[in-house]
Amino acid sequence: MLTFDLALNVVWRAVLFLFGLSIVLRALLSAVRTFILPRAVNDLIARVLFRLMRRAFNFVLRRAPDYAARDTIMALYGPISLLVLVPELLFILLFGFALMFYGIGAESVYAAFSMSGSSLFTLGFVTASNAVEFVLAFSAAACGTIITAILIGYIPTIYSMFSKRESLVSALEVGAGSPPWAVTLIERSFLITNLASLSGLWSRWAEWFTETEESHTSLGVLVFFRSQQPNRSWVTAAGAILDAAALVRSSVDTPTDVKADLMIRNGYLALKYIAKPFGFRYHPNPQFPAQPISITRAEFDAAYEHLRGVGVPLKPDRDQCWLDFAGWRVNYDAQLLDLCDTIMAPAAPWSGDRCAGRSRFTPRFRNINLVTDSEVSADANSEDALPDSSVPVRKR
Repeated sequence: MLTFDLALNVVWRAVLFLFGLSIVLRALLSAVRTFILPRAVNDLIARVLFRLMRRAFNFVLRRAPDYAARDTIMALYGPISLLVLVPELLFILLFGFALMFYGIGAESVYAAFSMSGSSLFTLGFVTASNAVEFVLAFSAAACGTIITAILIGYIPTIYSMFSKRESLVSALEVGAGSPPWAVTLIERSFLITNLASLSGLWSRWAEWFTETEESHTSLGVLVFFRSQQPNRSWVTAAGAILDAAALVRSSVDTPTDVKADLMIRNGYLALKYIAKPFGFRYHPNPQFPAQPISITRAEFDAAYEHLRGVGVPLKPDRDQCWLDFAGWRVNYDAQLLDLCDTIMAPAAPWSGDRCAGRSRFTPRFRNINLVTDSEVSADANSEDALPDSSVPVRKR
């Protein structure tokens, strides 16, 4: 009987050791995915933390009197969630190493947690009694140090990329207003430079989209880092510049500028890839009017009349202008609104204001416009070719 009980105890401790090892490895994998891996990965540990933190922030937001107060509160969401992620990982490591210490012979659960905490946080108030415990203790100390060091090295990188993103967002306010609007940008460009400044703007923003996609898919928490001013947002700025290019290509009577076409393509691909980790999926081949856009014909007509009123040369066939504009907008409309909704963007025209009837304070980690696997494959194939700028309805 004693032999059976001893064997059962050995098996039980071995199982706990292996379970603890799997927990430690999973926590380390989460750290690698979140802080090091240069691609967007939907990590379970980070996702659960950010959801719980968002629920806590949602509770506080209910008491905010206006958008300025909500923006001030939400400015803390990204940084605080990032800082909390490190203690969460350390706690998981603490639990995992405690199971491992118990598995190799710790006298009690309390002794196992004491040894784990002393080793992980390099406190040294509990010493190892054998070679196996020494190895585990050094391993725990190394893991704790590595996780903390990664965060210390991660923060300067985040703020470097944030500063690079915001420089062009801030500069856009001069031409597009605050919050930014495509119509304002075109109007001011026409009055000041007779639209000559737009070509250079397309080039700079095409590069901005490429850099933002790279940084915001590699360091996903950057999505939630808000601009310095309440009326600024990287998402609404992206929407304004894309709408400006779409309006110029569809409605303004100027020579064709392929830079605008390339910038729009860069833009909607960047927004799609940034939105992907949140669980959003989109139709691989959006066609207007089969896939509607959030801009109404009346809103487009009002913008058309405003531009004509200030003297901007416009194409005479307004119906075709509308179809061309909608053909461009349908490529990025859903991605733009989903990101505005997720980060609680300011109510900028044609972007943040479209979210007024939706849940402004809870990111929707769900699928929309669900497509089949074959459509997803077709989407990947269709991205290899540049859309024909002469066709009003375009593929993504």
